[in-house]
Amino acid sequence: MSALTETMRVSVPEIRGHKNAKPIVCLTCYHAHTARLLDEHVDLMLVGDSLGMVMHGMETTLGVTLEMMILHGKAVMRGSRRAMVVVDMPFGSYEESPQVAFRNAARVIQETGCGAVKLEGGDRMAETIRYLSQRGIPVMAHIGLTPQMFQVLGGFKTQGRTEVEWPAIEADAQAVTDAGAFAVVLEGMAEPLAAKITRAVPIPTVGIGASAECDGQILVLEDMLGLNPRPPKFVRQYANMASDIAAAVKSYAADVRARRFPGEDNVYRMKRAG
Repeated sequence: MSALTETMRVSVPEIRGHKNAKPIVCLTCYHAHTARLLDEHVDLMLVGDSLGMVMHGMETTLGVTLEMMILHGKAVMRGSRRAMVVVDMPFGSYEESPQVAFRNAARVIQETGCGAVKLEGGDRMAETIRYLSQRGIPVMAHIGLTPQMFQVLGGFKTQGRTEVEWPAIEADAQAVTDAGAFAVVLEGMAEPLAAKITRAVPIPTVGIGASAECDGQILVLEDMLGLNPRPPKFVRQYANMASDIAAAVKSYAADVRARRFPGEDNVYRMKRAG
């Protein structure tokens, strides 16, 4: 028996166990070195398709490919040991049919080793969520503002601002719950509606621009670190790394131009003969 004990990752049952209990701490993560920094502090890291905009300069998430998600998913898995890692299914990889969704989700899990996948859509995706869940693929659902549908929604608009919108969104929450999702992200949703859904469904809700009553919260890491010059209203910035990075680069450039870098401590000297 090996003397090495592998650290156990946070599991689906553990995430489920947060319902009406200690809030779930989630952040997006796209590469290994930030995964190492996050791993001790969060319960769940989401390799979100937001990486298209954050890491690759895309205007939307629609250009993100399955290969990109797998590449970044592998990096986050290599950089972490404890937190659950969930990988987004990108646009076009799961909508066609439950069978296509299974084939692509299975590839994501096999090639990255992640703990679950996330896909957008409520009632319209319930059949697919059920198909995946029954075949051993844990699914985190995502309802409310679903960025992959921004063209249909007419932009990135908050959902549920009028009560006439509520029944359809509540039905989405119930549909993904009944289909077997182990948790559901509530994004860009009127606070009273998000709170009501959280109280109504037996699975954990994870809010982003939703409600403090949700069973957990998630933000895009770069948003909360102050790297996004135009963060959404729902973001609280916990650092201002953009100015810190700019200041550091300015100092580096000045040192290089003044030949202050490299200094004595940054160069290699010859070894003494004999």
